Amino acid sequence: MGKVIVLDAEGKQVSFTSEKKAERLLQEGKAVEVSRDPFTIRLARVVDLPAREEPPAPALPGEGKRILLHICCGPCGTYTIQRLRDLGFAVTGYWYNPNIHPFAEHELRRETLRGYAEQVSLPVIWHETYDMPLYFRQVAGHEAFGERCRICYRLRLEQTARAARDGGFDAFTTTLLISIHQDQEAIRQIGEEVGEAIGVPFFYEDFRRGWSERGRIANEYGLYKQHYCGCLYSEWEAARARAIKGTR
Repeated sequence: MGKVIVLDAEGKQVSFTSEKKAERLLQEGKAVEVSRDPFTIRLARVVDLPAREEPPAPALPGEGKRILLHICCGPCGTYTIQRLRDLGFAVTGYWYNPNIHPFAEHELRRETLRGYAEQVSLPVIWHETYDMPLYFRQVAGHEAFGERCRICYRLRLEQTARAARDGGFDAFTTTLLISIHQDQEAIRQIGEEVGEAIGVPFFYEDFRRGWSERGRIANEYGLYKQHYCGCLYSEWEAARARAIKGTR
């Protein structure tokens, strides 16, 4: 037997009941039939239903927290900044990329970020020096793709974590997590190790879901989009790959 819709005297739906009970209410004059398809009855009295308590909205993971975001370039900052703000974080950018070579490229990417940050009201901490010699000393003898990348991740994340600690931030993270060209698991592992050692939690999320949105926003703002990761080795590798592709 199907369920019968029960309305009160004002026509508000208050419950369902069985066909047997509905027929009894009709026979006793306590209700009138509204329809048979679907079977609906209306009670002779008004029913005051208790107000429904809406469950509280779940707290955002970044609510009330300040996060320092290492930014590798303007385009990779676009979606990432927006996403962190949507999660409730108060976001501050951090520029530290001694791997970017040559210096003119480093400055072009920095100025691209500066212009974008002004447009989206993002405060940015700018590392004072260009530590290119430090980068080359650390990767010397480890220039192979992947091996040098892990050294580069650690170099930048350690500096970001120290800046986050010194600035009293609640967490730190990096726009490197949005790139489909970077080693996501290595970044996560190194970020968490560095965070634990320095005393500031590393916030991890796979931002790669925003890769296409990154491109759309970068185009919307007319941001400069580079053609290689940043280091001299990646520039050479990218140029070689383009040359090989062009010969096919």
